[in-house]
Amino acid sequence: MELIQESPDISAYLAADEAIDHRHPSVQKTVAFLRIQTSDAYTYAKAAFAFVRDTIAHSADAEHDRVTWRASDVLEQRTGICYAKSIALTAVLRASGIPTALCYQRLAHEDGFAVHGLIALRLPGHENWARQDPRGNRPGIDARFGTDRERLAFVPDPAAGEADYPTLYAAPPPVVLEALQAAGDRAELWRLLPTAL
Repeated sequence: MELIQESPDISAYLAADEAIDHRHPSVQKTVAFLRIQTSDAYTYAKAAFAFVRDTIAHSADAEHDRVTWRASDVLEQRTGICYAKSIALTAVLRASGIPTALCYQRLAHEDGFAVHGLIALRLPGHENWARQDPRGNRPGIDARFGTDRERLAFVPDPAAGEADYPTLYAAPPPVVLEALQAAGDRAELWRLLPTAL
């Protein structure tokens, strides 16, 4: 699948906004922690991916009711669904100068469909974007960092109505952000999850 930049300007994929608040002290603290352990953009991106995937619980897996949507809150509270974890990883990567986009899949969910969030990054010296899924692993899900081959949490089944969306978003789509901001708890968020973009 060919990934399509929503904005032709690469600087849009380095910007901060209300959700991707990469100038916040909590994000900057995480960036400093990761930089100590890494030597270049590749090792930093790989470490940031593992940090978000492994140290921030997916709310459903951990049965957390809190809903987070701002990167700094996700990092402070150590919980979030796929959208929130993707926002947090985007902030941590952008804060270190790595262009990062939000991207999405449409997947079967309970009695219908839901949009699943992940990211794509573009390392210095590379022309192509590489999608990564920081959702968090569990039995049956084994997402891994890679720039040559995707190892995502889910592979959509087109015959079942599932799909990969090719758009690389510079900011969370309004329907995603509105669901996160409107939900008082995870049960309400599950009812508000967008079914398509």
